[in-house]
Amino acid sequence: MKSQNTLGKLYLIPTTMGDCDPMDVLPQTIKRAIDLIDYYIVENEKTARKSIKQVQPEKKQSELILFALNKRTEIQEHKEFIKPLLEGKDMGLMSEAGCPGVADPGAVIVKLAHEKGIQVVPLVGPSSILLAMMASGMNGQSFTFHGYLPIEKGEKKANLKVLEKISQERNQSQIFIETPYRNNKMLEDLLQILNPETHLCIAADITLSTEYIKTKKAKDWKKETVDLHNRPAIFIIHKM
Repeated sequence: MKSQNTLGKLYLIPTTMGDCDPMDVLPQTIKRAIDLIDYYIVENEKTARKSIKQVQPEKKQSELILFALNKRTEIQEHKEFIKPLLEGKDMGLMSEAGCPGVADPGAVIVKLAHEKGIQVVPLVGPSSILLAMMASGMNGQSFTFHGYLPIEKGEKKANLKVLEKISQERNQSQIFIETPYRNNKMLEDLLQILNPETHLCIAADITLSTEYIKTKKAKDWKKETVDLHNRPAIFIIHKM
């Protein structure tokens, strides 16, 4: 048992990026952590409980205490969420998919933990951004992740032209994502906007049985037919 004055540890627990056997992509350290932790900060309680059950079926769901962290969460709730840590209990932070804290709201909790002197323990797991970068054949020495690009066509075009210019001037790969149901529209816009010689990598359904990762010049993608609708995808561009 921990003494009353000992702070708990915040474990950053990666999850699978889709419907697959968790032990195919997650190390045993994840299973051991989930076995020992009862307090979690998660994006969605239902999917978090499902993830925990898949990794550790013997874990009693009734013993789990989950706090939901999403776009509706008020800032003042963050301090309430970490109370178990201040009381000496270990907690797990889980993303909806992949690694917490990266393209994920969990970063605010990690920041707060550091401010309170709480030890943060990142566990190994799949990151769609890094896996896509690894498989792209682009510059893994210098790259930038931009999250979501503007939805409006004019703003998106201007933004992409800036990213193209940066990639060429700095020899730096540019990574971004789109809401899955808008992926096909994103690809359509990319092929209209990008320079024909700009390289484009599309990495969809990473780690799943339907995984699709290809890098081609924009002009060559126009000869390819791929359906990305509702498939989690990473886009990377690089103008050489």
